[in-house]
Amino acid sequence: MSPSDGSPDPYAEPLVFGQRLQILRTRKGMTREQLGGLLGRSGSWVKGIETGRLKTPKLDVILRIAELLRVRDLADLTGDQSAHVDLFAGPGHPRLAAVKTAVDAFPLTTQREAPPATHLHARLAQAWKARHSAPNHREVIGTLLPDLIRDAQLAVRQADTGTDRRAAQAVLAEVYSLCQFFVAYQPDPALLWRVAERGLIAAQESEDPHAIGVAAWLAAQAHRDAGPAHFDAADAVNRETLAYLEPQLPDASNDVLAITGALTFEAGYTAARRGETGTAWRHWDQARAMADRLPEDYYHPVTSFSRAIMGAHAVTVAVELHQGGESVRQAARADAVTIPSRPRRARHRIEEARGFQLDGQPDVALATLEKAHEAAPETIKYNGYAKRIVLEEAEAKVPARRRRASELAVKLGMLAA
Repeated sequence: MSPSDGSPDPYAEPLVFGQRLQILRTRKGMTREQLGGLLGRSGSWVKGIETGRLKTPKLDVILRIAELLRVRDLADLTGDQSAHVDLFAGPGHPRLAAVKTAVDAFPLTTQREAPPATHLHARLAQAWKARHSAPNHREVIGTLLPDLIRDAQLAVRQADTGTDRRAAQAVLAEVYSLCQFFVAYQPDPALLWRVAERGLIAAQESEDPHAIGVAAWLAAQAHRDAGPAHFDAADAVNRETLAYLEPQLPDASNDVLAITGALTFEAGYTAARRGETGTAWRHWDQARAMADRLPEDYYHPVTSFSRAIMGAHAVTVAVELHQGGESVRQAARADAVTIPSRPRRARHRIEEARGFQLDGQPDVALATLEKAHEAAPETIKYNGYAKRIVLEEAEAKVPARRRRASELAVKLGMLAA
């Protein structure tokens, strides 16, 4: 089946590497000059690869290209159908089908009464707690989500007054936010977008500033992760939401202040993806100033925004700007132990590993990935950056490093395909 933009499917025909690269690059809306710059090469070098004038690059360069183009299955880029490696999507969580069924359902009649709002809030609190504390957090929230989705939808339909309906919409928006964490990096991008859009709609209907901010934060991430062609959309969502929230900050609750800070950092994250160094660090500084206004022990339940997270955010900015030395310096300053959330702590370890890899310290990178696996196995299992490092070091010239990378590949389930 051909994609909607009319370009040929990169694995429907036996295309060579260069042709696949051109198709996948074009789909992501990236020019040859942009891709070449991010690889430390020229646009003409990319053209040479695509036209076959230059030979297929080595594995480390292929993996870097796959990372930049967010290629989900490495075989899509290489054409080697005998060795599938899912990079930015796992094989699909066992709970995905049940969650998808709940999202896709459209029940219009029921004899069942919706649970009270206090009950839904308590279940959501339990789900968020599990998401942050359980090493198998996807399994736990994947179990809870189907009933939460159905009950939150029912609460909206059965609301008697405008006030009750808006409150129910705020709960539903939060349920979709939790759902988006589950469906991210799963092999169903259409489901991710359905969840993100429904979250935005429910949040707008709620007229709740915090719900609106959270839904926008997740929508901006979805746009940014879709590739360079969607960076403008990510920025637009951020700008509009910040313009809505900022006038409310003088009297805002900690949660509203935190989601505003999280959105401010997201703007810097997208700027870093663009390679805009000054803009990225300016937004980080602004977000840090907002974090400093929060209580020392405050931790936002959805975004993890807090004083403790700003060090981790600094590592991410440096890594996305491909500043290896700065990444390592920021990693030394950040204290991962202070991050209460296990998946967020694991994600920070992965970002640190990317920094060590950029800085030419592959052994430290692998050791850091092992720490990420200890913190939250279900986070690293679905992370493409971690898999890229493992794949690259599995072909290292140093035998001990190859063994370590291979053992980690087995832990991540990368050989299952």
